[in-house]
Amino acid sequence: MLAHPLRARLLGALRVGGSATATTLAKLLDSNTGATSYHLRQLAAVGLVVEEPDRGRGRQRWWCAAHERTSWENTDFDDDPDARAAIEWIQAEQVRHFVEHTGRWFASRDDWSPQWRDAFGMGDLFLAISVDRLQQLQAEMWRILERYRAEADPGEPGAEQVQIFLAVLPTLLGRKE
Repeated sequence: MLAHPLRARLLGALRVGGSATATTLAKLLDSNTGATSYHLRQLAAVGLVVEEPDRGRGRQRWWCAAHERTSWENTDFDDDPDARAAIEWIQAEQVRHFVEHTGRWFASRDDWSPQWRDAFGMGDLFLAISVDRLQQLQAEMWRILERYRAEADPGEPGAEQVQIFLAVLPTLLGRKE
């Protein structure tokens, strides 16, 4: 379902910007309203977006993301080659989006205050860890991120929308078989 680029972008835009109409989303994503409406209905058919009937007037329809995030286990689709291919495409799209997002940040970082430039950043860490401990670590990091999101106050003076990418990958160098 999310293997269509516009659908993934629509869902992302609704999660970042909140509720919107197909017309607003089409302008934001440089698409046309017909295609945007069609793909919103497809996302709604599988429960990824929902219509907000109280907000629309006439033919105007407002849409919002049904969930704050979409997740799955990598092995959920091992028995379905088509679904697995779709998941692999989605993950590759996420990496592509991260690379594009990072490039836009590098191009615009001088527009941000020194405090914000110091607060933003990337880093990496290498460690040897068992699968059980890695799952515990990821769960704990998600709990921390979810707590910060629950405590977020968009009206706080100086608050900005930020995106946090979390990726845990093997180094593949010197891998124990």
